[in-house]
Amino acid sequence: MRRGRRRWADPSAPPWLLAVPAVALYGLVVLFPAAAGVMYAFTDWSGVGGFEFTGLENFRTLADDDRALDSIGNTLLLTVAVVVVQNGLGLLLALGVHARIRSRAVLRVVFFAPAVVSPVMVAFLWKYIYNPDPGAGLNGILGAVGLGSLRQDWLGDPSLALWSVAGMVVWQYAGYSMVIFLAGLEGIPAELEEAAKIDGAGRVQRFRYVVWPLLAPALTVNVMLSTIGGLKLFDQVFAATNGGPGTSSETLSTVLYKEAFVFGKFGYSTAVALVLALFVAAVSLIQIRYLRAREVVA
Repeated sequence: MRRGRRRWADPSAPPWLLAVPAVALYGLVVLFPAAAGVMYAFTDWSGVGGFEFTGLENFRTLADDDRALDSIGNTLLLTVAVVVVQNGLGLLLALGVHARIRSRAVLRVVFFAPAVVSPVMVAFLWKYIYNPDPGAGLNGILGAVGLGSLRQDWLGDPSLALWSVAGMVVWQYAGYSMVIFLAGLEGIPAELEEAAKIDGAGRVQRFRYVVWPLLAPALTVNVMLSTIGGLKLFDQVFAATNGGPGTSSETLSTVLYKEAFVFGKFGYSTAVALVLALFVAAVSLIQIRYLRAREVVA
């Protein structure tokens, strides 16, 4: 016992011993359920009772499931819209609040505030804004400013529902992207822009040749976060449209949920979850390699 206590008190003892409790907890809470999920993807488990291994049957069903295939297309479209618009708007907001204006501190808080609100609350808020009533919400505003011809059933029209969901997601997280871009802008030495200004470069040229290349790390973080968030988007879609009308706003995450908790097909739903996880990992890996290479070039 004395020898054991001396070994534990020895500063040269292996530091990995301190990580054993955390690693064990991580394995129990994360790794074991993940491994079990992969196993269930090859079974006909219904959530209760026993199960039988069915091989690749769940994946064959997924390949022939029109609703799941439509959800893949919707997920990709939603992700592209969110990534492009959210980061573009976040960059514009960051450039705006980075300027030396008196209200920049207040504006930063106002623009970032939606990011800390629950996604479900945001969805219910925007369900009111998208109210199809001509005198309420967005339609009421359009009518008040003389643009009544633009009023729509934003969440009830199959051609608009997906883009309406994208709009609420962008509204919520554009401020989040703004903060990351703002951190990148704060890290750019002012001397570089001053030198370019002395050399005769205008604002656009300074942004293109000085600021934009140095924002590459911030762009990498923002694109990665928004892409992963878009691919696994669930809360706003489920609360606002439940995947409807029809399957017009269905995503892989909502299909996964319904197959498991509505139809009781837990084996099939874990197969969908496995495909989603592999898809997110593949897209993220490709993106990170490309964006990291761009950082080196920049």
